[in-house]
Amino acid sequence: MKHLLSMEKMSRADIDHILENSAVLKRQRGDSQHKPLAGQFWALIFSKSSTRTRVSFEVGIRELGGEALFLNANDIQLGRGEPICDTARVLGRMIHGAVIRTFAQSDVEQFAEYAKIPTINALTDDEHPCQILADIFTFQEKRGSIQGKVVTFVGDGACNVPISWIFAAAKLGFELRIAAPKAFQPPADLVKRAGGRIVCTEDLKAAAAGADLLYTDVWVSMGKEAEAVERIKVLGGYQINQALVKLAKPGALVMHCLPAYRGKEIDEATFEEHAQTIFDEAENRLHVQKSVLNWIVS
Repeated sequence: MKHLLSMEKMSRADIDHILENSAVLKRQRGDSQHKPLAGQFWALIFSKSSTRTRVSFEVGIRELGGEALFLNANDIQLGRGEPICDTARVLGRMIHGAVIRTFAQSDVEQFAEYAKIPTINALTDDEHPCQILADIFTFQEKRGSIQGKVVTFVGDGACNVPISWIFAAAKLGFELRIAAPKAFQPPADLVKRAGGRIVCTEDLKAAAAGADLLYTDVWVSMGKEAEAVERIKVLGGYQINQALVKLAKPGALVMHCLPAYRGKEIDEATFEEHAQTIFDEAENRLHVQKSVLNWIVS
């Protein structure tokens, strides 16, 4: 049985397969009779709000022939304190797979263990593998193989998105630079565990120099709202703007996993100049997640 719980646990072969099949599914959308989820019911169990993740998974499941059941954690017994292992053992007898968006990575892993059905991590505080797969697919769609390239992440380098980028860099052979204040850099032991070419620095300009991709995310992630004032103060200088883009390689891509807070992690002019890439990246969540679903049931 397959699960997608983290980038760290994925093999290079599986990543390559998912990315290659994403292109096929995108090209064939609307024409394909391939329905690997026909007769299946998949639950979307979300403890965190969502636009792109929810819509792309619901549409993707239905396009692959399945039925999607959206379960807000506050509307089921999880919201009243039922242990995730008990919820998993119930749902595992009724549904065929689960997509989970929550806080603790351990919740996704426990669900997979106790439900004994294919389980997909649609975001936890530790990782966001579906996002990074879509990001890499978008880069390769526009610029060819990411192997040997330089990706620069700007902002909160210790949150789930850069953590998944770290594991992807080690597996796919590209250099990842994380430009962040010292307090917002990823744990040294995690970087060491991942291996690969990972550079963590407070020097934003050095990190951007010659980069093939500049990438950012919100400064205040879900669950961190109480830290908003301090985070904005400390991260204030770590913005993707037109001056920073000029330091990157000519033609460098700019990406944002959205939602974007213009004037904070990215300025308005830079966002709009690179909107085509950013919204292609958002659309590609659908195609990549369909590929993930196809892979996980094959």
